[in-house]
Amino acid sequence: MSRITVEEAPGPFERDQVGRDEVWSGLLAFNEAASGPGSFASRPLSVLLRDEAGAVLGGLVGRSYSGWLYVELFHIPEAHRRAGLGREMLTLAEREAVARGCVGVRLETYSFQAPGFYARMGYTVVGRLRDCPPGHTRFSLAKRLDGVPLEEFACST
Repeated sequence: MSRITVEEAPGPFERDQVGRDEVWSGLLAFNEAASGPGSFASRPLSVLLRDEAGAVLGGLVGRSYSGWLYVELFHIPEAHRRAGLGREMLTLAEREAVARGCVGVRLETYSFQAPGFYARMGYTVVGRLRDCPPGHTRFSLAKRLDGVPLEEFACST
């Protein structure tokens, strides 16, 4: 007999959550049956900002899969902002995405983070979730790197 349990697991950014591997392998098999073997193969990418001693100060962390680069995390410490580092790091990530054969980049940001920065970098809002967190908006953005326009479902900010 099957049963459903609710369990406390490590935080949302940790990869060793209870049951994660089993759920992922089942979903991956289902997805690849529909889209072809290897279409969801994942390859990590980090573009890091380091100090003179080599310590990581911030950076962009993501992974390429399904023909797209997904930016999971992107942070530059306040003391290093407005110096062009974000533009440079995102541009490097986009170049690597092209080298990997990706057609585009996708990411999420909040209304209190950097939606204007991404707009200046050519990203288009393709979805929004209001009151996430309450009083703010979570935006899903994308940018095609292959010259093909984003589909008509993209919406304005």
